Amino acid sequence: MARVSASLDVPSPYVDFTRADWAARRENHPLTLMPDEVARVRGLGDRVDMKEVEEVYLPLSRLLAFYVNATAGLHRVTTDFLGDRPAKVPFVIGIAGSVAVGKSTTARVLRELLRRWPQTPRVDLITTDGFLRPNADLEARGLLQRKGFPESYDRRALLRFVADVKSGMPRVSAPVYSHLTYDIVPGEEIVVDQPDVLIVEGLNVLQPATVRTDPLRTRQVLSDYFDFSVYVDAPVEQLRAWYVERFLRLRETAFADPDSYFHRYAALTDAEARETAAGIWQRINEPNLLRNVLPTRDRATLVLTKGADHAVTNIRLRRL
Repeated sequence: MARVSASLDVPSPYVDFTRADWAARRENHPLTLMPDEVARVRGLGDRVDMKEVEEVYLPLSRLLAFYVNATAGLHRVTTDFLGDRPAKVPFVIGIAGSVAVGKSTTARVLRELLRRWPQTPRVDLITTDGFLRPNADLEARGLLQRKGFPESYDRRALLRFVADVKSGMPRVSAPVYSHLTYDIVPGEEIVVDQPDVLIVEGLNVLQPATVRTDPLRTRQVLSDYFDFSVYVDAPVEQLRAWYVERFLRLRETAFADPDSYFHRYAALTDAEARETAAGIWQRINEPNLLRNVLPTRDRATLVLTKGADHAVTNIRLRRL
């Protein structure tokens, strides 16, 4: 049975589910995602399998289908009330979490599942990596070693992009980021053209507004445009281990490409690679996680908590 979680005497807005409780919410809906499709969208080091897709992500896609229908109905009522012409407004989902937690895999699996629901055949996925400032810009600002921190993004451009898509604007473009060159790709773009659902995945997508000194000015944030949000969670020490494991695998794959920004790491021994990865985690990823990413967890609509084997063990859903 699901239970309402509480802290001290303050009721929690979340309902906690075990994985078995959550899996029952599937309600016998058929799984139409095939094993080869799951393998294609699975990230490096992420061990999501058909069982997890069936027990965790299929029930979540069913819940999201309900949300999409309900939000569309609310939009129709509101436009009728205002006397506006109804426009196609996409349902926007934000997905947040640490480096190495598997949020990219979560985003891709949900995209494939949602495309199979009749009301959401067009689902687009954007990662906030495309809105990182170019390396030359980061270096000029002294931020190259803080890539992934909130200040390393062009936050105005990202906010404008999501606002334009959410308003129903056709053909909205976003920059393209290359994990091979570790930089924005000049002249390349991704075009989003009035999808049914837009998934926005990134470290800091649930960041709250900062306090302004001018009380008469307000600041919008990305999450203002989200209809639903997911935070993929795991213990910090587990995330560190996954990051190091992923670094070792990348040394044998992407880092081996001479064009890779990280090609210099390809020849490291196992011990050297572990030490290098642990140092990067300690200097960059863990401080960013503790300072900027983890504090946004309780702003999510739903929290997926992973165990040591990468499998989701618990689910927390915010009550409306």
